[in-house]
Amino acid sequence: MAFSAQDPTVHAAYRTGGFALLFAAAAILLALGSEHIGGLKPCELCLEQRYAYYAGVPLLFFGLVALSAGQARAAAALFILVALAFFGNAALAVYHAGVEWGFWQGPAACSGPQSLTTNAGNLLDALKTTNVVRCDQAAWRMFGLSFAGWNVIASLMIAFLGLRAANEALHAR
Repeated sequence: MAFSAQDPTVHAAYRTGGFALLFAAAAILLALGSEHIGGLKPCELCLEQRYAYYAGVPLLFFGLVALSAGQARAAAALFILVALAFFGNAALAVYHAGVEWGFWQGPAACSGPQSLTTNAGNLLDALKTTNVVRCDQAAWRMFGLSFAGWNVIASLMIAFLGLRAANEALHAR
């Protein structure tokens, strides 16, 4: 079945998947822009939360391509895969937000005490390998939410859009 502008169910799946793609692309561009233009350096957990976007954006695009090629089941599978990735990403973002609020400990690499060597000869080498961006301190907040908190919301929205697009694709005639 080829993509048809007359078929409202295919059009709905394409529109929903396209919105998920635009939303995911905007979110990762905002994160990258805040780092490279705004100067906010990401911590280890922030970088891990980007993986869903790096995989999800191309998968959403390929889901739209599959949908437009009449491969509704393949598109639905890709949309479901994206939804699962972003549900997982939301869980990681909840964990990160909890670390920032002090509800639980984060990874020792970015939440524990930052120690430097006391040997002056190894000081430069130690500085090269020391992570100074802490996971338990939010670099930025808006309306009380850090990037991790906003990522929970964004990831859940993308996940639900992915599920909706998959449902609409499977019900396309």
